[in-house]
Amino acid sequence: MLELKYLILVVLALTLSPITERCVAEDLDGEGEILNTFTVGATIDGGSKDGAVTDDKAAINAEERIKLDGLNAAQLKELKEQAETFTFQAEVNRMMKLIINSLYRNKEIYLRELISNASDALDKIRLLALSNTNLLDATNELSIRIKVNKESGMLHITDTGIGMTREDLVKNLGTIAKSGTAEFLSSLNSGEGQDKNMNDMIGQFGVGFYSAFLVADKVLVTTKHNDDKQYIWESDANSFSIVEDPRGPTLKRGTQISLQLKEEAIDNLEINTLKNLVKKYSQFINFPIYLWSSKTETVDEPIEEDEQPENEEKSEDDDAAVEDAKEETPKTKKVDKTVWDWEILNNHKPIWTRKPDDVEANEYNEFYKALTKDTKDPLTYTHFNAEGEVSFKSLLYVPSAQPSDTFNKYGTVTDNIKLYVRRVFITDEFTDLLPKYLSFLQGIVDSDDLPLNVSREVLQQHKLLKIIKKKLIRKALDMLKKLDPESYKKFWAEYSTNIKLGIIEDPSNRARLAKLLRFQSSVEDTPTSLADYVKRMSEKQEHIYYIAGSSKAELERSPFVEGIIRKGYEVLYLIEAVDEYTLSAIPEFEGKKFQNVAKEGVSLTDNKEKAEELKVQFEPLTKWFGENALKDQISKAVVSDRLAESPCALVAGMFGWTGNMERLALSNAHQKADDPQREFYLKQRKSLEINPRHPLIKDLLRRVRDDPEDQKAKDIAVMLFRTATLRSGFMLQESADFAESVEALMRQSLGIPLDEKVSYDDEESVGEQQVEEEEEDKEEHDEL
Repeated sequence: MLELKYLILVVLALTLSPITERCVAEDLDGEGEILNTFTVGATIDGGSKDGAVTDDKAAINAEERIKLDGLNAAQLKELKEQAETFTFQAEVNRMMKLIINSLYRNKEIYLRELISNASDALDKIRLLALSNTNLLDATNELSIRIKVNKESGMLHITDTGIGMTREDLVKNLGTIAKSGTAEFLSSLNSGEGQDKNMNDMIGQFGVGFYSAFLVADKVLVTTKHNDDKQYIWESDANSFSIVEDPRGPTLKRGTQISLQLKEEAIDNLEINTLKNLVKKYSQFINFPIYLWSSKTETVDEPIEEDEQPENEEKSEDDDAAVEDAKEETPKTKKVDKTVWDWEILNNHKPIWTRKPDDVEANEYNEFYKALTKDTKDPLTYTHFNAEGEVSFKSLLYVPSAQPSDTFNKYGTVTDNIKLYVRRVFITDEFTDLLPKYLSFLQGIVDSDDLPLNVSREVLQQHKLLKIIKKKLIRKALDMLKKLDPESYKKFWAEYSTNIKLGIIEDPSNRARLAKLLRFQSSVEDTPTSLADYVKRMSEKQEHIYYIAGSSKAELERSPFVEGIIRKGYEVLYLIEAVDEYTLSAIPEFEGKKFQNVAKEGVSLTDNKEKAEELKVQFEPLTKWFGENALKDQISKAVVSDRLAESPCALVAGMFGWTGNMERLALSNAHQKADDPQREFYLKQRKSLEINPRHPLIKDLLRRVRDDPEDQKAKDIAVMLFRTATLRSGFMLQESADFAESVEALMRQSLGIPLDEKVSYDDEESVGEQQVEEEEEDKEEHDEL
């Protein structure tokens, strides 16, 4: 165990606040006598009252401090004999090892735990002072202060909270899992005058203090309670000792934790490291957290006489000029000095704990920028309190833009939603707080009663987590639903794919998400909602029609939309890769079913008798297509009522892949080429729908009736199938054959024999010679 002499030296020499500087004051009787007063100890409010001090003033070594305190070797020996030593029980020792080595995954949380304990101590004295203001007589300051000493490897965390009595030290710090906060709340609950804010207290398990041993070999606790003397508690995790502080009540009230850091944890003495840890875990603690840090300032200092420039020779005539020069000589000089002062680390207040009506818009925007480091204002936000089986407060933001690599990282863990418990950061690595498609949201979830494990790093009850997730999703979707048209236009430009993926991934919220969808339309210049589409539907229209492709221009010329638009119906144009998957996942919207016009099932006829007549009339042709000319290419041929200008179209089955789906599947680099499902859909035969009003189809019917084996009719049938394949959005398998057939048509159109061969270089030279000879013969003939 640490020698008591060393303990006293460390506490006296390396206490959180420096020795109060020599206080110089004039005596009250006006004689001008200088009084020298020295005070040793943790004068934690001296920094804020006395202001900054420079290095030369703060550099008082440990030996001087001991001397000023007046403790000699005999007194130190006497204190050592007076100290009472305690040994942790064997099972407690084993528990301590478990806490240090296994309970906490992340060693840096030690500072979070110690600051949380300090916050609880401050809350306790604040609550008690509501009914007894005399409890703040020692000091009315409520703050937390952090200071380091790199030379000795010590870190100090001091609060002006309730402090501990000697009995508290033995009972709370000498017993694992003994929560002083839990006991304090229990006593408040059993009494009268309960405070509605007492749930602000953080501690509940009684093990957070021992996280100090994650980074420290030795821990010293100096504490002063209003009802007891000031004591020093010391431990190396094996045993602990308690001794009355010989310096007296230097803390006034409160507790100072001093950590003798391990060698591997020495980086915790760096100012920037401490700033980052406080900002990460404790920046929203209710009480101010100060750090003793330095900065360089330029100050004016008087110039000494020996620094003044001297004149080598002076004459009586130059006396006046010399006097003038003296007056013009500067009396001060600019000097850079390192100034030490208390720097507050938690300027940003937890605005989510306030009522939404009490927070201004600019406060929300500034808080967002501080939280996310985004320089732009958020697009929108929602602030709400949820109550019920689990209560929590939340503040969610929609950034004005999302990173360009969002979908490369889709589904990975993000740190956008930060989980707090009573304003203390727990983690930002939960993937279950929001679904993947809403991972772009930034914000905070803070619960007073969220069930955590003992280390406060992991949620225990998955059921409550599901409840929180459900409420967060609904609030987020309500926030998006309430956006004004201009703001929603900006949102849709950034996050449309997220909402569409949500339709696919989140069946329980499809109805809500469907209201947020926007698509290009055949009657609107700007993207339209499904609700507006339904409002514009005619009385006879039973379906919401849509078609998917690579661009609106391409879809406007598709054969599938010709008859529908001619009929006066509206068609939605799906031009993003995910669109067709999205609408395939929605069975209906406001009672109207969706119909992909590139698939079977579209019926536009009003005259069933006429349709039946056309079917009978063209039955020889449809049967000839399916059983003769195209029996290896199509599943069947039928008379269509959806075509207006095109002679025919290739139509996917109700559960087959459209041309757009096939294109996406073939372009998917992550899908295996030998995937059985992929091969099944790609090899599915489609139906050929013919337009009975088109002249090509009428002529082909005539030819088939005259001669079913007419080769020209068969060639035309093949050409119609291939052009229909391309116009319907499918990939053409026999591209070389198609090119040859097109070339043959061009030959026939230009009158070039189909059997005329291509001329090569040597053949061309012979041909050119023949032409020249013929021209010479012609010239001779003309001369004669």
